[in-house]
Amino acid sequence: MAGTENTGVPQVSAAEIDKVAQAAASLNATAQAVPSGVAASTASTGVTSVRPDAAKPDDEVSRTEFAARVEEVVQDGLSRNNAIPAASASASASEAPPRMAPGGKVRLTNYPAIKNAVLPVEGNGSFSNVHLALLIFFGPAVLLRLIPFVNPQWFGWTSYLFLVALLGVPFAIAYWTVMSRFGPRINEKVTLPNRPIEYYLDIKDPALKEKYHGHNKIPMEIFYEAYFDRKIDIKGDILEVLEYRWDWAAMYFTPNLFKYVLFQMLPDVLMHSSRQDEEQIRDNYDRGNDFHEWFLGPQMVYTSGIISDIHREETLEELQDNKLNLVCSKLALKPGDRVLDIGCGWGTLAAFAAKNYGADVTGVTLARNQAEFGNARIAANGLTSDQARILCLDYRDIPVRPGYYNKIVSLEMAEHVGIRHYSKFLSNVYDLLDDDGVFVFQVAGLRPRWQYWDLIWGLFMNKYIFPGADASCPLNWVINKLENAGFEVRSCDVAGVHYSATIDRWLKNWRKNEEKVKAKYGERLWRIWLFFLASSILIAREGGSSVFQITVTKNLNATHRIEGVESHGNLLPRPNRGKSYSSVY
Repeated sequence: MAGTENTGVPQVSAAEIDKVAQAAASLNATAQAVPSGVAASTASTGVTSVRPDAAKPDDEVSRTEFAARVEEVVQDGLSRNNAIPAASASASASEAPPRMAPGGKVRLTNYPAIKNAVLPVEGNGSFSNVHLALLIFFGPAVLLRLIPFVNPQWFGWTSYLFLVALLGVPFAIAYWTVMSRFGPRINEKVTLPNRPIEYYLDIKDPALKEKYHGHNKIPMEIFYEAYFDRKIDIKGDILEVLEYRWDWAAMYFTPNLFKYVLFQMLPDVLMHSSRQDEEQIRDNYDRGNDFHEWFLGPQMVYTSGIISDIHREETLEELQDNKLNLVCSKLALKPGDRVLDIGCGWGTLAAFAAKNYGADVTGVTLARNQAEFGNARIAANGLTSDQARILCLDYRDIPVRPGYYNKIVSLEMAEHVGIRHYSKFLSNVYDLLDDDGVFVFQVAGLRPRWQYWDLIWGLFMNKYIFPGADASCPLNWVINKLENAGFEVRSCDVAGVHYSATIDRWLKNWRKNEEKVKAKYGERLWRIWLFFLASSILIAREGGSSVFQITVTKNLNATHRIEGVESHGNLLPRPNRGKSYSSVY
């Protein structure tokens, strides 16, 4: 993008940078001189924004940023008590010795695009599926032999299999509970600071304070429930304290989690009716547009954005514009295309595609607030209902003939469909799509070799943030479902780290609006969302949670596969020839 960020900070040239770097090196022999021309590079996203750009020219950097970099290398040199030879003026930043985590075995990164790890610890990890299967299938037999006055021969195979089905889930949860307490960390390459819990937390509840003190770590579930109830306060910044969570928290599967899975989550997964979807979606998304705008910003996009340059801290709006443009590019949108956006949110993509590409877009959502907001946004951007419209209805009730849409998109809506209805959902999409159409499917996912922190975080999300959204699954599971529905995968991008960057911007917005949130929704909801955003930054960056952007077509002999070549190979396809775009607010 053209333009310079309006930060209010004077800019300095590369020549001035060299002078200051030489002065810094002469003042302290242990400091590494900063090379000339080190600056945030500018990347073109192909999107013309209606706000001031956040990019800086390649030969300029703010005094504040430069001073921070000089201070960082000086302190790094002093801490090693080692003289570091001054780098030549032409040296690149990549030639500097890598920064290492405590323990000296794990490299640390430091990029402006994302919140970087300070203590990248591997926790206690996945269990053995073989051991779990043995427990589920042979556990009932052992249990029957231990019960007095019960003869195992009384039970035939039918009765035994019924016992396996009945006891399978409780046995699995019991196994998780034991393994979460006694299972080892995946590795111990990173050394923990080993500080007392009081260094991080101010425990106000007397019973909790008596139980958790010194080096007695508090189970994460007990911590966040107490934090929401104001029984615990965090000392300092919540994001920084959670970075060090392995030093003060235990990733135990607690009795409360056991009960939640068995008596609430599991029944929801098994039932998962259309009525349940409607109630849960409206309870969440109809809470109030102001609530969501206080962290999503004016664009109101509740899905992952896309980083275009790791060396620059792009704004939230830039990340979302990158994503909207990318999705439209993968769809190969052109004027007159009939587009369906399933789970369209507040209609941002619908307005963007109609405004910039001339497509005929229909968005569907179950949330009334979103439908009203989306249609108002479409009108505010000079579009008519003939060009784009948002409908408040279930995707299963769309009144069109099969094959009506030649482009379909669904961004992070399928998690709400549920595991039970996932195949049916994809089958419905297949029927709605023209034989030569394209479907861009962005969905949140999890890693298959999860750690117990991943599981505890996922159960928190299901309870407090996205009730009923039980279909966040590993990539191989999603691909299998798509292929079984008759789709052929054209491309797949794993964008979890992009989500980390996006949520980082959401957290900054949320903090800016702290007083407004507390005044209208109360302290508890403020704390729940603060924990949600901060923890989600970390888990998306670490790979426990991710997002997959998958482009598919119908797997038919007549599909024109050659037309999909231009979207192969890159998360960000090459910019369209000179085309500019307008942001949608």
